Amino acid sequence: MTLDVRLFPCLTDNYGLLVRDRDSGRVATIDTPDADAILAELERSGWGRLDLILNTHWHPDHTQGNARLKAETGCEIVGPEEVRRAAPLDRVVAGGDTVMLGGTALEVTDTPGHTLGHIVYRSPADAQAFVGDVLFNLGCGRLFEGTPAQMWNSLQTLAAWPDETVVWCAHEYTAANARFALSVDDRPEMAARAAEIFAMRERGEATVPTTIGAEKAFNPFLRAGDAETFAAVRAAKDVF
Repeated sequence: MTLDVRLFPCLTDNYGLLVRDRDSGRVATIDTPDADAILAELERSGWGRLDLILNTHWHPDHTQGNARLKAETGCEIVGPEEVRRAAPLDRVVAGGDTVMLGGTALEVTDTPGHTLGHIVYRSPADAQAFVGDVLFNLGCGRLFEGTPAQMWNSLQTLAAWPDETVVWCAHEYTAANARFALSVDDRPEMAARAAEIFAMRERGEATVPTTIGAEKAFNPFLRAGDAETFAAVRAAKDVF
């Protein structure tokens, strides 16, 4: 592994993520939910710099720190074109592009559904992915702009990654997701997984990251089987 990752809480239920390429020392933040929290974590880390902002989508709880972090660190802001709806952006990227963080190649994948321009970043060499609001531990993002078919296709793209891929999600929604999962999945192993999640949250522990393998085993949205079933499950979750 050449990537170091620091996870820390921001706002009400967001996570901040600082990522460092160990060899070069170059540092990125995945989204900018809270500039104060990101700067504080950067100081605690001792990493001493911020080179890149890697936005996944335009929503303010992912972009509202862009301007301040740019002003205070001089970092480059990278993300999908839609970020310009809410915040500054220096370089537009889309599916098929690669962003270099030092010697680490982060592949960009289009994942519409939550928003139309949502993207994710993955280092295949490190088996780590930063997925914004597409995939959560036992859940997936709401469909604010895209269609169920778009989100289903995006989730299937992620599900095709190797099972050992470590998935860094942007929110702590897992306890609520687990309660919903129990309502549609009565397997004993699902009950055991939910109990583990509830115990972690009672201890104040983060349930992020997860893995692609774990989500394929337990996430009701990845287990739906087809786009039509996914749409029904997603609609049920929205009223749960």
